Amino acid sequence: MFAQMKAAALSELHFCEHGDLHAVIAIHNTRLGPALGGCRILPYQSEAAAIADAIKLAKGMSYKAALAGVPQGGGKAVIMEPEGDYDRETLFREFGRFVNSLGGRYITAMDSGTEVEDMDAIRLTSPYVSSSSNIGDPSPSTAMGVALGISIAAQFQLHKSLDQLSVAIQGLGHVGMDLAKRLHLAGARLVVSDIDSDKTDFARQYFKACVVDVDDIFHADVDVLAPCGLGGVLNQHSIPRLQCAIVAGCANNQLMNEAAGDALADEGILYAPDYVINSGGLIYCSTRYHGGNQAQVDSNIQRLGQTLLHIFSEARQHKVASHRVANNLAERILYGEQPHA
Repeated sequence: MFAQMKAAALSELHFCEHGDLHAVIAIHNTRLGPALGGCRILPYQSEAAAIADAIKLAKGMSYKAALAGVPQGGGKAVIMEPEGDYDRETLFREFGRFVNSLGGRYITAMDSGTEVEDMDAIRLTSPYVSSSSNIGDPSPSTAMGVALGISIAAQFQLHKSLDQLSVAIQGLGHVGMDLAKRLHLAGARLVVSDIDSDKTDFARQYFKACVVDVDDIFHADVDVLAPCGLGGVLNQHSIPRLQCAIVAGCANNQLMNEAAGDALADEGILYAPDYVINSGGLIYCSTRYHGGNQAQVDSNIQRLGQTLLHIFSEARQHKVASHRVANNLAERILYGEQPHA
């Protein structure tokens, strides 16, 4: 475990076991401010899988905050979803006590598997929570940033506007569905997949999307692939199947490893680093947590376009993978330069 922490430059790892609650909070870096990152609840196969997920996600949040210019560090929480029936509100109230015990070093928010109602339960036992009812759902802001990023990437790589694009969306959760709506309204042609047929039926009816099987989305013949589910989907098995020119989606940790990002570059596929393009949700949570309004959120999200364009240009000029450019920029802020004002 200590080797995992050292490899990720993780500063803290906290555990809580109380009744049905089995949770991990990972805090990566707090140089820019208190760690802020979502809480996800999933049926993890093992404690080791939950810990590894928390560590990797926390590191990504540090990099995300650094490039988004928000006064936050990187952290993440994972809850191992109990088997069978359990009292969800009681579980999240107890998780709130866990968060509160850290004295504000970690601020939680929505993530995979969690809802605004869960954040409200946390708020009953801790003030260190964003995306509760008094703040709102960050998903639309995440989708806004991803749609902007797809537009920037398409202009850079293909000289196309959104109404000329075909986009394959893998996963129609909160953000994926909102992204589908935005792209449809902009005139893009959509291909979608999800394990939930109700969601794909909705996308077919309202967004005129072509629905494909979850195993076929990676070789859809489209301009853009937008991974919007869980991480690790870009790997040695999926990358050779890709027929897109751009990968730009809202999922965290899309790359299985650094080599996957290099493989995309070798194939001539432009990759929008996930922790840059999907940082609209973090911008929303941080801005609203500190009392800002939606206009400030939207203005800060618009700056993501310039960050992505800078990353793409540097990658092309120096003939390196885009994720390595983004990593270098984030690490200079976290370790080598003064924090943002």
